[in-house]
Amino acid sequence: MKRILVVDDEPKIVALARDYLEHAGFSVRIAHDGRSALAAARGERPDLIVLDLGLPEIDGLDVARTLRGESSVPIVMLTGRSDESDKLVGLEIGADDYVTKPFSPKELVARVRAVLRRTERPQQSTNIVRAGDVVLDLPRMRVTVDGRVVELTPTEFELLATLAREPGRVFTRAQLLDAVHGVAFESYERAIDAHIKNIRRKLEPEPATPRYVLTVYGVGYRFAESDG
Repeated sequence: MKRILVVDDEPKIVALARDYLEHAGFSVRIAHDGRSALAAARGERPDLIVLDLGLPEIDGLDVARTLRGESSVPIVMLTGRSDESDKLVGLEIGADDYVTKPFSPKELVARVRAVLRRTERPQQSTNIVRAGDVVLDLPRMRVTVDGRVVELTPTEFELLATLAREPGRVFTRAQLLDAVHGVAFESYERAIDAHIKNIRRKLEPEPATPRYVLTVYGVGYRFAESDG
């Protein structure tokens, strides 16, 4: 049974999320502030964290930053903030997805399931993807660049794998959203830009002048074709 840590200081939100997630077959642990969220994440090692951005003690964004410095545990942000910049900051820190309050509990469950699916990839006919210096071990969700191990979140890994499987192919942001989300709920394409920025920061020798993940202006992104 997958373990979900729900972090929110609003009792009604916590009760709603817990009821629907437990009904969907998950084991749910609750934390009500940033400090207890970090303690629970470190002590219980949940499979995914639903994290509110507006928390007492330690803000949700600071919790996400700290978690990303320690692990690649999937994070779904839960936020009442409507400003797009807050969502982008959370995604750039390394969150995998977000749900905006007021939310449909069914949407939350679908988002959680979609993110978890990225961590449980089915066996592929080819388990290793090689694209130039970049090697992706799909079952282990492991990436190396010229022998250097790169730590990616599940969403970042799935995005990179989508691009690297077909070097040279141009993917629109909508196509990349479809590849990583797998759910029909509305999302916004600027989230892809935030994830790509993270991938470049971790993957590229010089993120400002990328060698691997290239921008196709006005369209989307492509993985560079090997010189050989």
